[in-house]
Amino acid sequence: MGITITVSTVLSLFGLAVAFFYMKKVTSIPLDMGLDEKDGARLRFIHGAIASGAMAFLKQEYKFLTIFMVLFAIVIALLIDDSHTPDISEGIYTAIAFLFGGAISIASGYIGMKVATQGNARTTVSAKKDISNAYDVAINSGAVMGFALVSLAVLGLVVIYLVMSSLLSGLGEANNHILMEVIAGFGLGGSTIALFARVGGGIFTKAADVGADLVGKVEQGIPEDDPRNPAVIADNVGDNVGDVAGMGADLFGSCAESTCAAMVISAVVFAADPNALLYPILISAIGIPISLITKLLVGVKTEDDVAPALMKLLIISSVLMGIVMYFFTGALIPETFELNGEQYSNMGVYGCFLAGLISGLAVGLLTGYYTSEKYGPVQELAKSCETGVATNIIYGLALGYKSTLLPYLCIAASIFISWDLAGMYGVAIASLGMLGTLVIALMIDAYGPVADNAGGIAEMVGLDKEVRRRTDILDSAGNTTAAIGKGFAIGAAILTSLALFAAFITASSTLMGEPITMSLLDPVVYTSVFVGAVLPFLFTAMTMKSVGKAAFAMIEEVRRQFKTIPGIMEGTGEPDYAQCVAISTQAALREMIAPGVLIMGTPLVTGYLFGVEAVAGILVGSLVTGGVLAIASSNSGGAWDNAKKYIEAGHHGGKGSDEHVAAVVGDTVGDPLKDTSGPSLNILIKLSAILSLVFAPFFVEYGGILLG
Repeated sequence: MGITITVSTVLSLFGLAVAFFYMKKVTSIPLDMGLDEKDGARLRFIHGAIASGAMAFLKQEYKFLTIFMVLFAIVIALLIDDSHTPDISEGIYTAIAFLFGGAISIASGYIGMKVATQGNARTTVSAKKDISNAYDVAINSGAVMGFALVSLAVLGLVVIYLVMSSLLSGLGEANNHILMEVIAGFGLGGSTIALFARVGGGIFTKAADVGADLVGKVEQGIPEDDPRNPAVIADNVGDNVGDVAGMGADLFGSCAESTCAAMVISAVVFAADPNALLYPILISAIGIPISLITKLLVGVKTEDDVAPALMKLLIISSVLMGIVMYFFTGALIPETFELNGEQYSNMGVYGCFLAGLISGLAVGLLTGYYTSEKYGPVQELAKSCETGVATNIIYGLALGYKSTLLPYLCIAASIFISWDLAGMYGVAIASLGMLGTLVIALMIDAYGPVADNAGGIAEMVGLDKEVRRRTDILDSAGNTTAAIGKGFAIGAAILTSLALFAAFITASSTLMGEPITMSLLDPVVYTSVFVGAVLPFLFTAMTMKSVGKAAFAMIEEVRRQFKTIPGIMEGTGEPDYAQCVAISTQAALREMIAPGVLIMGTPLVTGYLFGVEAVAGILVGSLVTGGVLAIASSNSGGAWDNAKKYIEAGHHGGKGSDEHVAAVVGDTVGDPLKDTSGPSLNILIKLSAILSLVFAPFFVEYGGILLG
């Protein structure tokens, strides 16, 4: 066993131990600490409703996913074959890796959701004491998600490598090439779970959010988290479903896919050097202790420390990661190596890692600039509400479109630099560099819904205004970091997709025995680029309409309850929270199927009918337009959300003003953009690419039937 495998295994087990430690630290806090009997009973009821609603949704979703995963594993086993190795059933081994990747992703999402729903109420009661204690509970809840997910991803990759390398040990020289193609199935499993977790979770949360806002805030004029609103529990459940389980599955997929892409190319370059071959796994593993050191260095003592602390976590971890990886890269990657006839160096590989790390940080900071109420873009958007809803919508869309330029230039620069320094392998390493601080990114992202839920629980229980004020401070910082997290996830998805594209071309070329040449003058390639370019827009339309249909059902139900339940507005009648949770659950499970079929069916049909070059064109077209649309959608939605909060803080008329109504409508329009269609586009561009990589043997062997 080489040093890379040993270090990665030890660090992944260490990360799981850290996650367990923080989980015990969170759950050891009494649920009703410092509350009287009446408030304690109310808090336990609300906490239980949120936790049971979240787990009920996961149970229904995972039941559906289990059936789908088994059926699709059979498809993989039947369709994937390699005529060069007739004695080895590559399809069966790939199907096993696929199921294992899906199982690890499900476990990661379950752990994160479980702890997030335990941490929300405990953050609320801790806020009765001071802001420092409340912050610690929220960030520790997020830490469980971050450490557990990355550790499970690394350990899963190590296990699947060791198992599959043992099973495929008789392949001789073809071992590494076939082995890495099989391991790519692990990434496909994680990405498939991410598809339904992201799309389904996004539909769930936005159906509840839109219904709660339009009927409760706009029509009835009650606060956002008022317990009289029947959709308020579903809204709080949705925060966890979308931003914990959904985001976790998304970034788990990015981590697994980027690593698989890099290793497919590594198999061509470092076939005789296991340490260099598995260097991509080590990058994520090194991020585990770096993230723990960073967390221990950064704390909160006063209210003014909260937002800076979250930013310090990102910046310090990036700096430490950049320093440590210099030494590991020099030690594990050969001083010089050859790829596609070009000579590259280990310091060039380090430069690729650094380019991805810096561009990821830059994309996150730029996202924060365009979506935080502290800066000009959101303040200008809030001011546009003075002339009504129409100008607010116009300004919000313009902000989103404009915000794509600088992040895309950062990503383009990292692509150019990494390709120049280490070719296609360099691009794959750059994508892992962007994910180098994944533990921290997940930590602060999961922190957001915990803080948001804590504020809602304080409102519903009726605790002191000081408690809600403190949770609002945590939530405000979490909103900005959530937007940064979405920008980070989109940037990582773009680089991951490009790395997977490079791996797909490498694998296809190896299978065909000659380099694949693509030219835009080829009508098949040119046409498929056009088709690929329109897919993100069709996907966005489908997810937006799904949210609209689900929200319509939610609005009708909330209106019905306000009309038919006696005393609901007076606080003497009890809303039927469970019915609203059920509506969101049913809508999410029903509406996520069609977008899933679009994403997974397009590459398979294209490859079978038109061949490898057409699939490559589809991937290029969807990557270029999908990334732009994802950034624009996410930033528009985030800016509308914070413009509303900026007005609620007392600017431009404050709560209850016409400007506030315009801002609420803008936020409602932006909700499905930032939490459903925007983030879900990550999955489209990544899943299409990893699916193409896994099915490359099928496309090469049987594809292009319409072209002869």
